[in-house]
Amino acid sequence: MILAGGGTAGHINPALAIASYVKKKLPDTEILYIGAKGGMEENLVPKAGFEFKSIKISGFKRKISPSAIKHNIITLKRVVTAQSQAKKIIKAFSPDIVIGTGGYVSGPVLRVAAKMKIKTAIHEQNAFPGVTNKLLCKDVDKVMLAVADAQKHIKGRDDFILTGNPVREEIITADKTAARKKLGVDDRPLILSFGGSLGARKLNEAVAELISRSAKDGKYQHIHATGKSGHSDFVSLLGSKCDYEKSANLDIREYIYDMPDCLAAADLVISRAGAISLSEIQAQGKASVLIPSPYVAENHQYHNAMALVNKNAASVIEEKDLSGDTLISTVDKMLANKETMEMYSNNARKTAIIDANERIYKVIMSLLESK
Repeated sequence: MILAGGGTAGHINPALAIASYVKKKLPDTEILYIGAKGGMEENLVPKAGFEFKSIKISGFKRKISPSAIKHNIITLKRVVTAQSQAKKIIKAFSPDIVIGTGGYVSGPVLRVAAKMKIKTAIHEQNAFPGVTNKLLCKDVDKVMLAVADAQKHIKGRDDFILTGNPVREEIITADKTAARKKLGVDDRPLILSFGGSLGARKLNEAVAELISRSAKDGKYQHIHATGKSGHSDFVSLLGSKCDYEKSANLDIREYIYDMPDCLAAADLVISRAGAISLSEIQAQGKASVLIPSPYVAENHQYHNAMALVNKNAASVIEEKDLSGDTLISTVDKMLANKETMEMYSNNARKTAIIDANERIYKVIMSLLESK
């Protein structure tokens, strides 16, 4: 089996989850991951224990500037050469099936595999499909969707398979009571907030207002991950507002390494609306305040968030409307209303697909059986 996907962790982690699950079910499976030269997958995939090969590929820049024009000329050349590189790798490996999880690198790999009459499938993680997956839909044998809403944004095809996003087993099975005990959390509401591995400046600024109040009144307990790039700025900002280091109810981190425990322990989650984060929030049945990033392709995080909001499974604040006051007001209203919290929690759990790995595996096996 060949897997192709890259550019962001949102494309890479689902591919690795698929690879791990297939290897668990069929230990003799030979797996190759094809990613972009210089992409983050170049480090993540070998660390996960899978063979990795790269091709040179990049995406187009939409703004008009001398540097963007130069970049796009290089990208055009790479689009041509990437297909020949992909064909060489695919011929040498001779896979039974090729799976794409999005990102520019999956385009040439899946197109070449389809032309070679190899069984192909793609997996779309978001409610608004990425450009590459939308273009590949007409070429591949199977299209798997994590969110049913994605279907209305794809034209010329209607035989989709709803699989959900792969969610780590430890997220699904984490227990709230045990997690709170492990983290030393008391009976006060616990808020978990994060903006992604690199951080999110405006989200951090609004959360700082909420945390500084909690430092003074002790009303809530709070675990917040600032992200790598925003950590020093956040600490400086928060330090100017309160003496947070003396507040036992606050836990400020750069990154959350024990997400299963933190998520299970939380009463309310404040986060961006990345596909995998939302799938984990749904799997745990958590009430959430979602702040979609407006800086991502096709504004897909907004569509991800609205897929939950429309099912009364989350609240949303668009970044243009975000401030410390709006966040504090939203959080206070939610945590003060037990019925609302239970509604969001129950509906989030209802929308969760916790057997995504098995569903994807069945799609793969059905394709192999049809060879």
